[in-house]
Amino acid sequence: MALLGGFALSAEAQKVETMPQTSANVGLEPIKQGNWMLGGSIGNIGYSFEGDKFGINLSPRAGYFVTDGLAIGAQANLGFEAIKDVPNVYTYGISPFARYYFPGGASATGRFFGQGDIGIAGSSRGSDVAFAFGLNAGYAHFITQTVALEVMGGYNYSKANINSGNGQSGLGISLGFQIYLPGQR
Repeated sequence: MALLGGFALSAEAQKVETMPQTSANVGLEPIKQGNWMLGGSIGNIGYSFEGDKFGINLSPRAGYFVTDGLAIGAQANLGFEAIKDVPNVYTYGISPFARYYFPGGASATGRFFGQGDIGIAGSSRGSDVAFAFGLNAGYAHFITQTVALEVMGGYNYSKANINSGNGQSGLGISLGFQIYLPGQR
């Protein structure tokens, strides 16, 4: 009995609990000149001002840091929209973007940023491809040295014939992630 008790206490003493990593002190390393960022918004939920419409988008993006804190790149916009009393609409678009990470208000584990994009957009409803742009602000929280979770919100506009009017505009919120890859130095 004493031997079994000893084994039980020994096994309990060797039990190791690990918690998933929730943040990493990265400083400026991920946003240095020459680095790459890959990722995107895994869900963009928005409401349009022009009609009773709900939309969800997937926006993969890739960018290159031309200088510390400033990335330029391209993103695709793929979406689904459910509009009251109208058949579902599938949207698409592509746009170059510029993203700037602000030095003020930052911490060792996160950065505030602003992003602007100008491109083209279209939908399954119309055959026209038209002008689109967006102005967004967000926060990137680094959970490892190379991966950040993001929340971003802002204003987006499209001139494409996506709803019953001649265009759309609205506020949106997106949740996403980015992978930061070191470049050649």
